[in-house]
Amino acid sequence: METLPRRHHVNGDRSLARGAQVIEFDNVSKSFWTGKTRKVILDQASFRVDIGNSLGILAPNGAGKTTIINMMAGLEKPDEGIVTRTSRISFPLGFMGGVVSKHTATENSRYIARLYGLDPDYVESFCRWLCGIEEYFDMPIGTYSQGMRARFSFSLMLALEFDIYLIDEGMPSTTDVEFNRKAGKILRERLQNATVVVVSHQAQTLEKFCKQAAVLRHGQVYMFDTLEEAKRLYDYETQG
Repeated sequence: METLPRRHHVNGDRSLARGAQVIEFDNVSKSFWTGKTRKVILDQASFRVDIGNSLGILAPNGAGKTTIINMMAGLEKPDEGIVTRTSRISFPLGFMGGVVSKHTATENSRYIARLYGLDPDYVESFCRWLCGIEEYFDMPIGTYSQGMRARFSFSLMLALEFDIYLIDEGMPSTTDVEFNRKAGKILRERLQNATVVVVSHQAQTLEKFCKQAAVLRHGQVYMFDTLEEAKRLYDYETQG
């Protein structure tokens, strides 16, 4: 029988922003210079994600899915407009920012725990249990394979408690069956009381997490009540 490490909070208020919990984009614009032309990701776009309404965003490859997820997490800033976050929002699945490659997973997990006001012993033991990488947990992360880094990143995200979890299909994945089984079970349980935002170019990916969906198109995010409605616009745009 599997036993998860018990969660303990130390300093910090874990009831952050219990009022209107959202991620809201208000007239947000974001673009990049490619060297030859300007790539527009968002053009004065406005939309919001409410707690309890998991959202999937459909967009073709290269449209800016990762950029939007990073803006939701606060990793990238808009060129114009305002992004409001009044919830505990995860870092994107697979994001390794804040993790120091020359330090071990033990050192990194304990450091991140302190940043979030959690018990370092709990976060370390949770990640060690879920990762299942044995002695490598005490070796520098810079020595890890891509799959091992993905497992540590996912474990770290699940060790922390968020209102909204961000998932980018382009992030590294793991082929470890046992890890996927354990992590998938925990994520499903966590999402019973949390919200997920997932971006993908495939509707099948969104079906696992979301009923509500949106389409990123020509710098705007078009919101729909159902995934089927979003798929009709997306299929028309990509197959027309």
